[in-house]
Amino acid sequence: MGELVAEPVDHPVIRPSINAVAETYDLANSNPELASAMSPLTGERINRFLHIATSPADLVMQNKMQRRLGQLTGTCFQRCVGMDALNALHSVTFDLDRTNGTDYHDRFKDFLARIQRANLMIGGAMTDVKGDRGKSPSQQADPDFFVRVTRRTQHGVYITGAKAHQTGCLNSHWLIVMPTMRLEAADKDYAIVGVLPVDAKGITYIYGRQSCDTRSAEGGEIDAGNARFAGQEAMIVFENVFIPSEHVFMDGEVEFASTLVERFTCYHRRSYVCKTGVGDVLIGAAATVADYNGVERASHVRDKLVEMTHLNETIYGTGIAASHQGMEMKSGTYLPDEMLANVCKHHVTRLPYEIGRLAQDLAGGLMVTLPSERELRHETIGPMIEKYLKGRAEIPTEHRIRILRLVENMTLGRNAVGYLTESMHGAGSPQAQRIQIARSMQIEFKKELAKTLAGIDSASREEIAGDLASYMARVFAPVRNH
Repeated sequence: MGELVAEPVDHPVIRPSINAVAETYDLANSNPELASAMSPLTGERINRFLHIATSPADLVMQNKMQRRLGQLTGTCFQRCVGMDALNALHSVTFDLDRTNGTDYHDRFKDFLARIQRANLMIGGAMTDVKGDRGKSPSQQADPDFFVRVTRRTQHGVYITGAKAHQTGCLNSHWLIVMPTMRLEAADKDYAIVGVLPVDAKGITYIYGRQSCDTRSAEGGEIDAGNARFAGQEAMIVFENVFIPSEHVFMDGEVEFASTLVERFTCYHRRSYVCKTGVGDVLIGAAATVADYNGVERASHVRDKLVEMTHLNETIYGTGIAASHQGMEMKSGTYLPDEMLANVCKHHVTRLPYEIGRLAQDLAGGLMVTLPSERELRHETIGPMIEKYLKGRAEIPTEHRIRILRLVENMTLGRNAVGYLTESMHGAGSPQAQRIQIARSMQIEFKKELAKTLAGIDSASREEIAGDLASYMARVFAPVRNH
């Protein structure tokens, strides 16, 4: 809002996002089986957000943790990008070293062990501001539209540029800077991966607006809808920021940029099962509104709640299946199934909008015409609101107002940022998933199945079975216990 914030912790607009992050620490203490794991690097129990998945079971537990945190906060808890970046980098640095004889993987593991012991939060910075989308990084009119190395010394590198839409960056301890797209030889300076503390010299954070965000600064707690928890995004501007060599995990290896992006998005797209936890809250809010209005037994109300649940579980089903069908990488970490991860995220670009529409349907128009909390507390106006905005006689009017404000918060207000728009564009917009789905759909194999059964081809069962590869190979792979 045009002012330099000296202490983010004390700012009323920022504080709810900090509370959401705190839940990721609290859950690890209250439910360690769900939100923590034993680290092979330290031999100690660590927060699951810092754990490298070494089995499909580890991937599945990440999803279960994410859904639970969505239920507890009703918003984005801001740690999934960091978790998914760490898991992607584990295999990419390993493969990079085997190809080029570098030592990135050992550097990465040393850093990872340090942050695991200190129980720190990692933010991932991938999305560049991009400038002209029709041009590569090296072709831009301004070279800083993509984060790049501006100077190299014997001690490390200096980077300049900006990253947009950075979820939870101000609430992190360290940032992982990564390339955002496939790169060519001319883009060598943009193929940089490194970690740096969030308060490194030369960084500026420009806090992003969210719908209805200033309600958090108005006093009271009803109008915010979800006064305790919220998400957070900012733009990060880097101006010749130094990264020491021991914290650099890729520098100029353009051929591995797309590998990193593809593996990261594979993890991150199935991580969107977090939205099902938020969806659980919204379904509950819609059902509560119906109760308070006295229409909970109406058949169309029950049908809409069933439809909301069906859509929500469709997202969860594809995400959890992507984790169950994960495959082992050469480094020993496990990568979710690419096809199912993209299907999960593609559902997320659509289904929360329908769940939100149905919630608004059940809430009614009062959701967006309610007077403010100040009117409710007003000596003269308050009794009028209490009288005329009551639903069922035994339900306090304030309770009805509170649940309507929560629906507003999740479908139009501050937390609609994470549940709707971020569901559309986070981890890649819908077309990005369609491209990956097209690459994996094995249409020629499916045509052979159809032509054989129709008597057009004479391919034998053995020939068809021998053609199983890629996604179908994972579908029919034997299930192993881990």
